[in-house]
Amino acid sequence: MKVSVQAKVLALLFSAGLFAGCSTTGENMEEGGYDSDVAAIDQDGGSTVYGGGDQGGISSSSMTEEERMEVQQQAEQQALREITTFYFDFDTSEIKPEARDVLVAHARYLSSNPGQNVRLEGHGDERGSKEYNLALGERRANAVQRFLIVNGASRGQMQTVSYGEEKPAVMGSSESAWAQNRRVELVFE
Repeated sequence: MKVSVQAKVLALLFSAGLFAGCSTTGENMEEGGYDSDVAAIDQDGGSTVYGGGDQGGISSSSMTEEERMEVQQQAEQQALREITTFYFDFDTSEIKPEARDVLVAHARYLSSNPGQNVRLEGHGDERGSKEYNLALGERRANAVQRFLIVNGASRGQMQTVSYGEEKPAVMGSSESAWAQNRRVELVFE
């Protein structure tokens, strides 16, 4: 069963929110004795987070629906950008469909941050000659570079390098190990 990257990200965000909402500090709270600068719910049903001694804060009840959607979208884009390794099928440099949304998020980030540079490191598994795997790693890195450029990143922000089979992520001669070694890694500088 294939699950989309967006579904995984949403599940991750929901799980993190649920975990954070259910966690306790283990402190006993006396009535009216909140020793924190965070109020759980304000009078209008929204939450307010206070930021210090001036008792000023940010209330979610004062945010418009558009602002909430924008904040959610930014969080989703940030979560997508945490994925920096992209895997390939055997003997191909074709980008998998499930990697496209993540690469688009990286391209948007690079487009909005022209001073940010990234190194695209292409890799192959141990099958084939060293020369062939170097060339295949280069084709994979170039495929990711072209995809990022088409989606808004600048060629000047990127450098490609191929390590072929020289830097395996996993040691071993099994299909599982080979699958993890056929990759391109984005290394932000």
